Amino acid sequence: MATRSRLGLVARRLAGAIPSIIGVVVVTFVLTRALPGDPAAYFAGAAADAESIEAVRHQLGLDRSLPEQFVGYVVALAQGDLGTSVSSGRPVTIELAERLPASIELTGLGLLFALMVAIPLGVLAATRPNSWVDHLCRVVVTAGVSLPTFFSGLFLVYVFYYLLGWAPSPLGRLDFIYLPPPQVTGFYTVDALLAGDTETFFAALRQLVLPALTLGLFALAPIARMTRGSMIQVLSGDFVRTARAMGLRRRTVLITYALRNALLPVITTLGMVFSFLLGSNVLVEKVFSWPGVGSWAIEGLIASDYAAVQGFVLTMAMLFIAVNLAIDVLYTLIDPRLGMDG
Repeated sequence: MATRSRLGLVARRLAGAIPSIIGVVVVTFVLTRALPGDPAAYFAGAAADAESIEAVRHQLGLDRSLPEQFVGYVVALAQGDLGTSVSSGRPVTIELAERLPASIELTGLGLLFALMVAIPLGVLAATRPNSWVDHLCRVVVTAGVSLPTFFSGLFLVYVFYYLLGWAPSPLGRLDFIYLPPPQVTGFYTVDALLAGDTETFFAALRQLVLPALTLGLFALAPIARMTRGSMIQVLSGDFVRTARAMGLRRRTVLITYALRNALLPVITTLGMVFSFLLGSNVLVEKVFSWPGVGSWAIEGLIASDYAAVQGFVLTMAMLFIAVNLAIDVLYTLIDPRLGMDG
């Protein structure tokens, strides 16, 4: 019965995501058409005459009415066609398939670093209130929220690349002396390991360190703050005091009872942070010349590339929905009560 209830919960979440997807499609289409500038005039060139601009507009389908354009867009979308980027002349699906793994790899490593620092720091701060660890947690949280990501990135580049010379040049996913590994997953580190090329793996990992550290410094602030606050609340609960009164070891009480219950709001924060980082790491990508979807979407936005912007927003929305669905599933695993509701 519990398994059936959990499957029903997942099915309800999937059904509830359908109106959100429809809303994203409609809003994205309307907002992209409201962008300033004429993409036909942009791609026809500064020396183009009115007839050339009109020919480009007809080629792009911009001479049709908005309802006709929307119907054509929805029909193509139902067939898995996100359109063609007028900036590069390539299908949007191919551009996303090449650039999305770069953004996910960067965001995932940054989030992993944030988790490795934020959760232990939040737990220590909660178990030692008003100690130096607690004050350090507050300083880290304040700095992570206050410092812009582009400032942190430029500062790290200046210190570790320019002054110390420890980091490689911040110019993309690999140094120019290396060739990309054979593509399997799109993640250079994973593909290099699959190919047995440890040299390329460490080269790709070195390129990832500074941008991932920049994202991690920003991401660990809300995670550490939520971990600390949730642990303080849980440690004051009756079931924790009962576990201590029964003579259980401090480690068992802290990890088995307190931390598991405190992770519920932390997981919610984790999903929100991941979705936010994936869609807004464009500044980090620009600082480190990272060929991800964020920098590509900004270039498309400047050029009024409707297909590129729509594809980016729709992909980010789908990822956000998928992350939230994964959080719901994790909730049922961590808190069995959610799977026992009839």
